[in-house]
Amino acid sequence: MKSYYIVFIVFMVVFFLLYQNRKKTVIAAVHHMKKQKKERLLMETMAKEFIGKECIIYTITSNDGQITGVIKEVGDGGILLEDAQGQQQAINLEYVTRIREYPRSKKGKKKSVILD
Repeated sequence: MKSYYIVFIVFMVVFFLLYQNRKKTVIAAVHHMKKQKKERLLMETMAKEFIGKECIIYTITSNDGQITGVIKEVGDGGILLEDAQGQQQAINLEYVTRIREYPRSKKGKKKSVILD
C-alpha cells in the first residue's frame, strides 16, 4: 500500500514540474508575439514616410537581398511596390530589414553604384 503512495507522489511531482515548464513556455511565446506586433507596427509607420518615393527595400528572402521600386501603399503588414517595368509586388513587412530612398547625385541623377 505504501508503494502506491510513493508512486502517486512521484507522479504528482513530475506532473507539477511539467506544468510549470509549460507555463513558462506559454508566457515566453506571448511576450514574443507582443514584441513582434510592436516591431511590425513600428516598421509600418516608418515605411509610410516613403510612399511615392523610389526606394531600395532590403529583405531576408529575396534572391539578391534587395528590391527596388516606388512604394505605392503601406498597410496591414505589407508594402505595395511598383518596379521599373510597371509591375506591382506585395512585400510582407515581416521579412523587411531595411528601407532606404534610392541615392541620387547632387544633380538629381540616380547613382549607378550603390555601396552599402
